[in-house]
Amino acid sequence: MQLTTVFLALALLWPVAPPPPQILRGWHPPPGPYAAGHRGVDLAAPPGTPVLAPAAGTVTFAGPVGGRGVVTLTLTGTGTPPLRTTFSPVTPLAATGTHVTPGTPIAEAAPDNHCTTPCLHWGLLRGDTYLNPLLLAPRSRSRLLPVYD
Repeated sequence: MQLTTVFLALALLWPVAPPPPQILRGWHPPPGPYAAGHRGVDLAAPPGTPVLAPAAGTVTFAGPVGGRGVVTLTLTGTGTPPLRTTFSPVTPLAATGTHVTPGTPIAEAAPDNHCTTPCLHWGLLRGDTYLNPLLLAPRSRSRLLPVYD
C-alpha cells in the first residue's frame, strides 16, 4: 500500500505524552462522505496537555472552527496531495506557516464537551479522504531473543 511506504519514511511520535495515550474512541469511517462516523480517534488528554507534532511538517491552519480551536499540520514528504493531521479542541501554540520537527509542541488540549472524559481528537486526511490516524502512531518493535535451557 502506498501509505505504508510513506509512513515508514516518517519519524513518528504520539501527539500526547506519555506514550502511548489511552484511546477513548476509535476510528469508525463512515460508509459515505456525508454519513455518520468517527473520522479520527479520541486520545485521553486533560486541558493543558501539550499536543506534539507526530512528524515533521508545516502548520497550515491554527485557529477556531465552529467555536473549537483546531491545528492542522501538513506532513513533509508524504506525496501529493500530502497527508494532513488535525487536532481539536486545542489552543494553538504554533502559528500558521511554522515548520516543525517531530515532538515540537504545536498546541495545548482545550476544554470541550466532545468526549465525556477530557480528550484530544486526532484526525488524518489525504486530500478529502479521511484515514485512520493510528496509521501514524509509532509501532512497538518486537524481536525474538534466544532461549537458553
